[in-house]
Amino acid sequence: MMALVGSEGGRAAAETTMENDFEPKIRPQNSDSSVQRTRSFAFRAPQEQFTIHDFELGKIYGVGSYSKVVRAKKKETGIVYALKIMDKKFITKENKTSYVKLERIVLDQLDHPGIIRLFFTFQDTSSLYMALESCEGGELFDQINRKGRLLEDEACFYAAEVVDALEYIHGVGLIHRDIKPENLLLTSEGHIKIADFGSVKPMQDSRITVLPNASSDDKACTFVGTAAYVPPEVLNSSPATFGNDLWALGCTIYQMLSGTSPFKDASEWLIFQRIIARDIRFPDYFSEEAKDLIDKLLDINPSKRPGAGPDRYAALKMHPFFRGIDWNTLRNQNPPKLALESNDSSRNPLRVGNGSMRANEGIGGAMSSSEATGCVTRLASIDSFDSRWQQFLDPGESVIMISMVKKIQKLTNKKVQLILTDKPKLIYVDPSKMTIKGVKGNIIWSDNSNDLSIQVSSASNFKLCTPKKVMTFEDAKQRAFQWKIAIEGLQNR
Repeated sequence: MMALVGSEGGRAAAETTMENDFEPKIRPQNSDSSVQRTRSFAFRAPQEQFTIHDFELGKIYGVGSYSKVVRAKKKETGIVYALKIMDKKFITKENKTSYVKLERIVLDQLDHPGIIRLFFTFQDTSSLYMALESCEGGELFDQINRKGRLLEDEACFYAAEVVDALEYIHGVGLIHRDIKPENLLLTSEGHIKIADFGSVKPMQDSRITVLPNASSDDKACTFVGTAAYVPPEVLNSSPATFGNDLWALGCTIYQMLSGTSPFKDASEWLIFQRIIARDIRFPDYFSEEAKDLIDKLLDINPSKRPGAGPDRYAALKMHPFFRGIDWNTLRNQNPPKLALESNDSSRNPLRVGNGSMRANEGIGGAMSSSEATGCVTRLASIDSFDSRWQQFLDPGESVIMISMVKKIQKLTNKKVQLILTDKPKLIYVDPSKMTIKGVKGNIIWSDNSNDLSIQVSSASNFKLCTPKKVMTFEDAKQRAFQWKIAIEGLQNR
């Protein structure tokens, strides 16, 4: 297996090393319960000699800094996978090799119905590929957004399945470190599976075999994770513990029940201030059992969180919030009914109520173009449309959504005016120069979600994905999901 590539070897050496990254080796014998660190390892999920042309690629499930996950059907077998595609050059340039190796090695050894499964890997000159279990039910994050908030019995079931999987993960000596609704995937039946082990941390007594230079970081207190779910001890640079994941579980239960994270604020800095101050505000409709569990999981002392103390998960499972859960038959129970995608043609996809976007029942059949545009127009939030922006529109063209947003780039962030029209057309304008940015004057529009898709990562942040590029935007007024509904509504008009 390869060593972490530094700058001395140069790009050629880095790419050569990446080529050999996932070569199968002989499995070592585990002599004790301490972390196994060896230079050889036999993968359960093999490295195949496939190419990307062996698959029919479908919609994009998600986009990260150096990877994207797409729906991929193997042409020969018809089996559908979630194919994680990772950019080799970015991985070597940003020194992410050890993270990629660790995720692959950890996934290969985990075996639990509540954890996403790795089937095989392959690679070419530009990318590494992981064929993962495809969860057709999507993200828990999407269910929360589609329903506005979950009923307590729904949240209880999902939380129980997360607890069940976390007990296994912690039992083998791993800390996930990025538990959040976006990383909790749902099968087509509606059962939870934990995904994205790119931030995983093996503890010293882990039963997981770890290869040299395949570790998430040298210090357990390294900052990783997502701002809204990061525990206060991580912000204070304390070593990572199992309590980190339990804090994130508390945040996730709160979000399921309320529709928003408990420390939501206008910026990451303000979020961190609320976390450190433990500024939690419970809605009146939370049950006493829910408030008590969340309050205990969000204890400032990580060792006092249920699941982290001397009684471990027994104390957590016995909490009154889970009184209706049969832990022995959990995975055989009927999960909550999944809310359909908002762009399902049998439903009216666009309705705003009580501050959240929900699917509206009762209107069957496909909408006409004018009906769809009308729905989107009623949804639209227009900040300050005036004659300055008219020059970018064609005669008779109307604005659906317009907002001053921040375009996030690697080195700089820049404010741009993002405009969605009924043509449909999606453009972004540099307000200082009053010039159109994008490809040939506008972001390429397509009714095909494979050619243009929008990925929402938070209330404020979203990504516009095209085959050639991914553009990240931040809407300070937290209308990322409105942008998603408006764009997908026009695609499915």
